Amino acid sequence: MMAASLLRRDKKATAAHLKADLNRTDNSSGVRQLQELLEAVLNPEKPATDTEALDWCKCLIAGGQGFEEFCKTVRSYDNATLCGLVWTANFVAYRCRTCGISPCMSLCAECFNNGDHTGHDFNMFRSQAGGACDCGDSNVMRESGFCRRHRLRTGENVPSIPRDLLLMSEMVLPRFILSIIQYLREGYIELDTSTERDLQKVLQQLEPQISFLEELTKMGGAMRTVLTKILTNQQTFKELSMGQEENLYAKKNYDKYLSALKNSGLVCVEGKAQGATPDVTIGAEGGAGAMVLLVHCSPDNENGTSVPGSPDDSSKEEDQDAGQSVGQRKRVKLSSSTKDPCIIESLKHKCFLEELLFWTIKYEFPQKMVTFLLNMLPDQDYKITFTKTFVQHYAFIMKTLMKSHESDTMSNRIVHISVQLFSNEELARHMTEECQLLDIMVTVLLYMMESCLIKSELQDDENSRHVVVNCSEALLKNNTYWPLVSDFINILSHQSVAKKFLEDHSLLMLWMSFVSFFQGMNLNKRELNEHVEFESQTYYAAFAAELEACAQPMWGLLTHCKVKETQEYTKTVVRYCLETLQIWFDAIGFIDEPAPNQVTFHLPLHRYYAMFLSKGVKCQGLDLDSLLPDQEMLMKIMVHPLQIQACLSEIHSNMWVRNGLQIKGQAMTYVQSHFCNSMIDPDIYLLQVCASRLDPDYFISSVFERFKVVDLLTMASQHQNAVLDSEQERPMLEGALTFLVILTSLRIHLGMTDDEILRAEMVSQLCMNDRTHSALLDLIPENPNPKSGIVPGSCSFEEMLSAVADFKAPVFEPGGSMQQGMYTPKAEVWEKEFDPIMVVLRTVYRRDVQSAMDRYSAFLKQSGMHTGNPWPPYKERTPLHFCYKGLIRLLHCKTLHIVIFTLLYKIWMDHQNMSEHVLCMVLYLIELGLDNQVEDNKEDEEPCIEEHCHDSWFPGTNLLSNLHHVINFVRVRVPETAPEAKREAPPSTSTEASSYGQNLREAQVFSLVAERRRKFQEMINRNNTEASQVVRPKSSSTRWVPPGTPPQLVTEILEIRESMLSLLIKLHQKLSSKHNSLSASWLDDMDTGRHAHGDGITAIERILTKAATRSCQIKRSIQDICGKVCPPVPPKKNSPTDKKAMDKEERRQRARERQQKLLAEFASRQKSFMETAMDVEPLDTEAAMDLGASDVMESEVLYDCVICGQSGPSTEDRPIGLVVLLQASSVLGHRCKSNEAKKLPTSDDEHIYPADTCGVAHDVRLMLMQRFFKDSSCLQSVSIGWDGGVYVQTCGHTLHIDCHKSYMESLRNDQVLQGFSVDKGEFTCPLCRQFANSVLPCRPGRGTEAGTWHAPTNKKTRVLIKEVEDLQEKLGLFPTESNLSKEMELVIKDIKNTTQKKYMDYGKNPGSPDNDFLFMYSVARTNLELELVHRGGNLCSGGASAAAKRSCLNQLFHVLAMHMRLYSIDSAYNPWTKLTQITQGREADSFDEERPEVPMLFRDVPSLLIIFVLTMPQPLRKEHFTCVVKMLYNLQFTQALAALSAKFSPEERQACRTSGALMKNTANADKSVEALLSHVISELSKDKTVYKVNTEETSMLSSSVWSPQSIEFSLQQFCLPFLRLSCLLQHHLYGDSLTGCLEEEEFSCLAVCLGLLPYTPQPPNTVDSASCLEWVVSAFDLVTQFCAEVTGLSQLQAEQSLTLLVQDPLWKAPRLLQLPDNYNIIFQYYHRKACTACKKVPKDPALCLVCGAFVCLKGVCCKQQGICECVLHSQHCGAATGIFLLINASVIIIIRGHRFCLWGSVYLDAHGEEDRDLRRGKPLFLCEERYRVLEQQWVSHTFDHINKRWGPHYNGL
Repeated sequence: MMAASLLRRDKKATAAHLKADLNRTDNSSGVRQLQELLEAVLNPEKPATDTEALDWCKCLIAGGQGFEEFCKTVRSYDNATLCGLVWTANFVAYRCRTCGISPCMSLCAECFNNGDHTGHDFNMFRSQAGGACDCGDSNVMRESGFCRRHRLRTGENVPSIPRDLLLMSEMVLPRFILSIIQYLREGYIELDTSTERDLQKVLQQLEPQISFLEELTKMGGAMRTVLTKILTNQQTFKELSMGQEENLYAKKNYDKYLSALKNSGLVCVEGKAQGATPDVTIGAEGGAGAMVLLVHCSPDNENGTSVPGSPDDSSKEEDQDAGQSVGQRKRVKLSSSTKDPCIIESLKHKCFLEELLFWTIKYEFPQKMVTFLLNMLPDQDYKITFTKTFVQHYAFIMKTLMKSHESDTMSNRIVHISVQLFSNEELARHMTEECQLLDIMVTVLLYMMESCLIKSELQDDENSRHVVVNCSEALLKNNTYWPLVSDFINILSHQSVAKKFLEDHSLLMLWMSFVSFFQGMNLNKRELNEHVEFESQTYYAAFAAELEACAQPMWGLLTHCKVKETQEYTKTVVRYCLETLQIWFDAIGFIDEPAPNQVTFHLPLHRYYAMFLSKGVKCQGLDLDSLLPDQEMLMKIMVHPLQIQACLSEIHSNMWVRNGLQIKGQAMTYVQSHFCNSMIDPDIYLLQVCASRLDPDYFISSVFERFKVVDLLTMASQHQNAVLDSEQERPMLEGALTFLVILTSLRIHLGMTDDEILRAEMVSQLCMNDRTHSALLDLIPENPNPKSGIVPGSCSFEEMLSAVADFKAPVFEPGGSMQQGMYTPKAEVWEKEFDPIMVVLRTVYRRDVQSAMDRYSAFLKQSGMHTGNPWPPYKERTPLHFCYKGLIRLLHCKTLHIVIFTLLYKIWMDHQNMSEHVLCMVLYLIELGLDNQVEDNKEDEEPCIEEHCHDSWFPGTNLLSNLHHVINFVRVRVPETAPEAKREAPPSTSTEASSYGQNLREAQVFSLVAERRRKFQEMINRNNTEASQVVRPKSSSTRWVPPGTPPQLVTEILEIRESMLSLLIKLHQKLSSKHNSLSASWLDDMDTGRHAHGDGITAIERILTKAATRSCQIKRSIQDICGKVCPPVPPKKNSPTDKKAMDKEERRQRARERQQKLLAEFASRQKSFMETAMDVEPLDTEAAMDLGASDVMESEVLYDCVICGQSGPSTEDRPIGLVVLLQASSVLGHRCKSNEAKKLPTSDDEHIYPADTCGVAHDVRLMLMQRFFKDSSCLQSVSIGWDGGVYVQTCGHTLHIDCHKSYMESLRNDQVLQGFSVDKGEFTCPLCRQFANSVLPCRPGRGTEAGTWHAPTNKKTRVLIKEVEDLQEKLGLFPTESNLSKEMELVIKDIKNTTQKKYMDYGKNPGSPDNDFLFMYSVARTNLELELVHRGGNLCSGGASAAAKRSCLNQLFHVLAMHMRLYSIDSAYNPWTKLTQITQGREADSFDEERPEVPMLFRDVPSLLIIFVLTMPQPLRKEHFTCVVKMLYNLQFTQALAALSAKFSPEERQACRTSGALMKNTANADKSVEALLSHVISELSKDKTVYKVNTEETSMLSSSVWSPQSIEFSLQQFCLPFLRLSCLLQHHLYGDSLTGCLEEEEFSCLAVCLGLLPYTPQPPNTVDSASCLEWVVSAFDLVTQFCAEVTGLSQLQAEQSLTLLVQDPLWKAPRLLQLPDNYNIIFQYYHRKACTACKKVPKDPALCLVCGAFVCLKGVCCKQQGICECVLHSQHCGAATGIFLLINASVIIIIRGHRFCLWGSVYLDAHGEEDRDLRRGKPLFLCEERYRVLEQQWVSHTFDHINKRWGPHYNGL
């Protein structure tokens, strides 16, 4: 009731009154009043959208003040020392690795820019999930990196806050927060289908309330303290949360909350008592248990009874996945490892914060709530309570996440919160100790993965007890687990937490069981019959899961096991790995043979074991043997990693093709740079460890058996292979040998230091290809060398890079494609460090190996070391760590030697499936054996027993002694059909004349498989007393015996009589194709230096030399063999094959040479074509291309049609046309007066004014004229086309117009075209593929006009003038209808359609003939002016530039002239008469007109020239042309005088006038500057207004004193543009060549060229511009007439007439804006800048580089008529050509008409690389060369030709 009365009163007054009440000592009545008021205001039954409540709260909190005022006051008491600014996704933040302690550290832009990070390793990044600024938090970053504000800890000396200021807040806010919670309770409905929609609706309604909370947090520390008290106060929560007894609504509301709690699988409050039944505490091992929760939530306990204490109505949604086929999906119960359930109590929420978090999770982390909760974090008390609450709800978060439909968004929001909490070591440790954070995390992860387990089918599918995760489940496919894993990795990065983890054995066991879920997942079974129907892509999920969930935590733990003190940890982990592995072997039923045709790439347990072993030995000084299991276990451990290596080889040998492409994808991912150090490296290391401890013979035979090449290793020339097709044998054998080489030579974990590893990785990547810095960073594995936060004492990435590589600066190719800055290996790296083995290990694509070899051979050729085809070089290795010395025994075991011997023999005998690569690897193994001798040279202890007949192959195991051991006879099993089977028994030719039987006894037999079985048996017997149970007879032992199908196998004896040495020497002969390639004395004159690089011959020589230096016996043997071999003793049966081989080699060689020749020829042809086609110095191939050629041709010009290939003239019926591209251009309009480019504004004070550009100036001039003069006359006094003029360019190729039409038809039918639109007439030139859109007809007739037109006749000027006048009178004849004239009309139409309407209609009545006329001659003007710009703005360079060769101006003029002759100029107004006659009495008529004509002095002279030339009959005689130029020069000169006089001060004018007046009567007065100038001044002074402009202004202009020289210079400059244009026009019309000259001579050169000056070799600087004048009537009269037109204009105010007089025709070259050097300057100013049109900050802001306009790319906000702003701007600013810099991507896009392309970036980082989309965020700097190229392409209009990737933009940019 009281509340009701309060409600009606004014809010402010009420608030003030209540505040006063509450401040009294006895405040009970105030409290009561306030409570009642709040009850009424914050009534949860009102709809949330009612804003009244919010207004009341604001007023009450402010206590009578205005709310804004109140905020300010509270802010002044802000005592925070942290920044804590929270941001959401896509915010731009910074990370500095130099200052960060935690890798997750981030700073907001303001703190970053206010801190000092010069020279630091920082980058800018776009936040993915959101984050918060860490400035001021010394737990996360070093204090040196704090910004100024937070370094000074300004917060600490803030005065304490007055109590009454926040009093109202303390009273009001609890109720306010409660009302939010009540709304959330009310809005939550437990329905699976509709939840999505309703949740969003509830959140939208609550938006203002939650935003209000957010506003409060931003008021600073004082308000946050109040909020923390409210949120964490348990008493308040108790009183308010249940609601009062009588309030039914509140009661119901509370029940909803309870049921939501219950349904979340969290034990409800009432159910607590029974919840903690002791049944659950089985196997409690101390510590707290996060597990109870899980037991409650798994209703499908195998036997179907529910766990005691789980609420009976456990939620329905939980059951949904329980009911799925239990058979196929076997859930694993974890209750055995459960820990005691004291953690559950905490889920009875005790304060507002806990319930708020609960609802935040239920509603799937709405952004506003997350931001509010995070904004509070700078408050320390809050931070601790909140973190505890978060940890308590961790399991619940996981369950909500698994059910969520929007798991991606939710994951980001979860990490947004957790990364703020767990990056702080202090806090993480606190949580681990107090809240069992580690137990909770591991358990939650385990539970999560349990939801998707299936039975493993590895090995023994029926009886397997092992379960693995199912990679096709959404949980893995969508990476739903990553927030939890990333939190886990985050807390393991803290040493204190990791130690806790490593010390807790039960936790480690749990973790190992988690890892074993991934062991053997995503099993591949080889398809043997048909191709698999559906290629599953689950392998992405599998690799990601192993990397994120297993490998990254492993690397995290390994970083804390670096020193001796942590030995125990390693031992524990290794012990548990072995235990878990043993459990795994038992579970999959593994004994000794892997199941055939299966492979899994996922063995995380093996890899944990391997990496901890490696760390223990390398860093902690542990003894390897103490960590290894017995032999039998080692044999088991080695099987699966070896299986993977063999399968890699099988996959590359195409044995798995039927499994689809995805299996190749797996093989590639396994070795890819982000995975290799967690996958293939540990696998190889583990195999190296096994090899060093197991019997070498057993290991080697296992390898060949796994690679399925045992049957191939026979001396016989034919064999049967039960498991491989013959085309797979060679790649598999190469694979097996390469694997052995890698195994015995790789030292990554066997003794290399981290620096050496980094160096080797870097060299191998650079050898494959030149790399950019960022690509290299990406390609080098992160461990053991983390690239962020370099470990002190180790070599940094940059130092290493500069040691091994040279930087190649970014360059351009002639085609305009841009290169990034690249690093390329230094020469000495190629020479000494190139390691093909490392390259093979690291290549994802096989072609990279080839690429590395090609680059290597190129280097050798270039440096002259070796010219042929080199073999991979042999590289010396780092010495082995003593623990791994056993690995060398592999190289010194009989089995390997027998294989080597057999292979050498087979290669020498040319057996099938041998290859150069096989020989290369065999030699590599021999050399490794020679370089790595076994130290203890005890001979084999076992006596040579006859039964082990293989022992008699070689006497011992040492390679050196076995090399020269001769083997005489070998017994082989061959098919009957083999050549060996046909032979007789070998005759007894041997010295001892032995009987055949004795040979038989000596013959060697060799079976790898039997050997391996025997060794295996021995080892097992040695280890196992009860061997019986292991030795099960297995059928597989006979697997290698081929089935008894015909042909039958027979045993034969071969006579060999070779040793490895003799075979090597014979192979040397074979390779060098010379019989006695090695003389007996060869060894003595060897120099070892030249052997490092070369081919097989060099390799054999190197091996023989090494062997000879290590043993005298070998040296002797070599000399013997060489001596014997000199007279060639061909082996029996082999001479024909040997000869064949020789012939074959020769034939091959010849074929190769032929091919090379052909290729070279082809390349040269291609090159010459490219040169004609592209702009690389074009060759003059056809006369047709040289259209402006100066050779005078008498006959008709012949053109080549590039479509039909015929050559012929262009005729009226069948015209030929030039391929042209028409484009509108505003380049000329953007020219300015100054040479300096305008600066891009980067602050609010800078601006760009477009008023001084050429386009604007001409527009203003035309508008002025149109105000005062007759329209038709105005339109002939200027040119348009400065903006939106049509530029015509050609590639110089010609075609028949009818051919072109059919070509267009064919393009139209061919639908696969991209990049251009045939309907718009676009096409590419059929010959050079240059972009074009029209065809310009060539006029029939002669080329450049024949001599008669050139021949000067000595007619008097007067006669010529009369002739010109007559010519102008001739009416244009309408051309006869012909194909040619039709085409010409079409081209005119094309030209008009090229530009927009607004650039054509300048007249008062659009579409009038005058308008058309103006447009036509302006096209000619635009093209001439642009050619001038392309020539550098002057004609000094002379010569026909490349542009002129391709020029189509001649054709263009012809077409324009034909069109313009249709308009005749009214003779009464013909300007020619005004130039050449003194007209009297004409003034009278002109007043009849409504407006006067434009005075001659205001007219644009070049425009007049073009009008005259185009309207006179073509072809025009040169003498007439010269005459026109002379007359116009007089006018131009007079204009120059008038303009000059206007610049003088009145005094100077007066002086000039008097001095000149005296000269008027001298002889050559009409060619004297002074005389003419004074005459102009006196004439113009007749009208007072002309000079009467503000005199101070002009005197400002002319502070300098005018000397005769400066006057002359000024006049020349004024006339130069006209002379240049005339000269260019003459060059195109008559083919006169342009001579080059110096800049100061340009005027005189041009004057001579145009015939204004007789050619006299006079010193250039004496040329007087007036001496070029040639008057036909009295100069002074004519000038008077010109001036009179101006002075007679009464109504033209002085200022305007002056503007029109002082036109300055000189414009500087067009420039793009000048950009700042550092990109950050642009980015910081523009990426937050609001768009001028829509006032919003654009999502994709862009900048026009021509005029600096700021536009929204793709922004719907600024669309007009369906066209987005960038496209609109490109039409307005560049006549449909736009160059835009995309602020957020740092790249430039070009818009050209309806197409656009990405041009690239002009900003590069310190390594010369672009950073598109600013992904790396490194500082970027302007690359001047690139910017110049961009500008040059803009000016020369070559975007279309140089950039290849164009696409349509559909007006959407």
